[in-house]
Amino acid sequence: MTDSPRIVVIGGGNAGLSVAGRLHRLRLGDITVIEPRTIHVFAPLQSHIAGGTARASKAARNQADVIPAGVRWLRDEVFTVDAEARRVHLVSGGHLDYDQLVVSAGMRMAWEQIPGLPEAMAAPSGISNYDYELAAKASPVLRNLRSGTVVFTQPPEPASCGAAAQKPMYLACDWWRAIGVRDDLRVVFVCPDPVPFGIPAVDDELRRTLDAYDIEVRYSRDVRRVDADSRTLVIGRGDVEETLAYDVLHAVPPQRAPEWIAGSGLAASDDPHGFVDVDPETLQHTRHPEVWAIGDAATVATRRSGGAIRPQAKVLVRNMRAALAGRAPSATYDGYSVVPFTVSRGTVVFAEFDRKGRLKPTVPFWRSLYRERRLSWIADRRVLPWAYWHLILRGRA
Repeated sequence: MTDSPRIVVIGGGNAGLSVAGRLHRLRLGDITVIEPRTIHVFAPLQSHIAGGTARASKAARNQADVIPAGVRWLRDEVFTVDAEARRVHLVSGGHLDYDQLVVSAGMRMAWEQIPGLPEAMAAPSGISNYDYELAAKASPVLRNLRSGTVVFTQPPEPASCGAAAQKPMYLACDWWRAIGVRDDLRVVFVCPDPVPFGIPAVDDELRRTLDAYDIEVRYSRDVRRVDADSRTLVIGRGDVEETLAYDVLHAVPPQRAPEWIAGSGLAASDDPHGFVDVDPETLQHTRHPEVWAIGDAATVATRRSGGAIRPQAKVLVRNMRAALAGRAPSATYDGYSVVPFTVSRGTVVFAEFDRKGRLKPTVPFWRSLYRERRLSWIADRRVLPWAYWHLILRGRA
């Protein structure tokens, strides 16, 4: 290893830049971030964009402007990783050698896995908060709707904060109720699980919201196919199927890790989704100790979310620092994750939990912090975006 370790970070999103900023501040090596996109999007704000409580311009900045000072940005895409040779091969044909590798490549939106879904999203009636352009498209579509049927779908796990699919639904219903047209609209929510979320206390809050907005819920149902021409979708589970007609479809696709991860041998052989096979507590690869993973691309044994990245980044950097010094990694990630449900245009249900599904509030003695509150809205809509651009991406939070 050279005097200054070569640290390569794959992915310039929330996770990659959070780690890169921390590594640089500790002067742990020469850091290169591989990221092909030129626009950086703060994904959690897309729900507010779709729901009409934020402008699209507030969620995007030039990638060059958010790269931490002192970190090199390589605008390229990964083709494969040779873990034995410690080399990253790039789509451009070049390669990059490393001493330590951090995989923070996120998840791929697999729209094509549902027949007809890409075509439905290309139609005027197709929207989603899981794509920047579709979220911007969603805002006027939902705001101007006065009658008809709107179907919202939630993806099965694993997904990147999959329950965030519910947020624009609540924001839209609150708007429709405020302008007096809610009774003229039929709203259907297709949920792949038997409950809205999976944590009893949070489920009680969400059921109350679903009932208050008179939303029809199809629990334990998956989207099987969509017909954009007839504006219908087929949902089902097992032998049971139902066809729903819609005027507007807000859909979230199935998700998986980028295929090159499994192709590089970095995933477990029995993982059908292809996530990086790391110890979920230390975030170090189980077979290649110089490889680490964080965020949506990692096997973290908890629900994936942007809020989970902050504790992961702290643990990963501490453990890499130990490894570079010849010590065994000892910091552990407990599976903390968070989903802020915007249940109205001024309140949020703030669900914080660990990998065992136990409530884990940021303020330990405030056990009811998950309940619907105005204070949580302020934190989610105002404080978090500022902290993201000014602190989190610089490795300072």
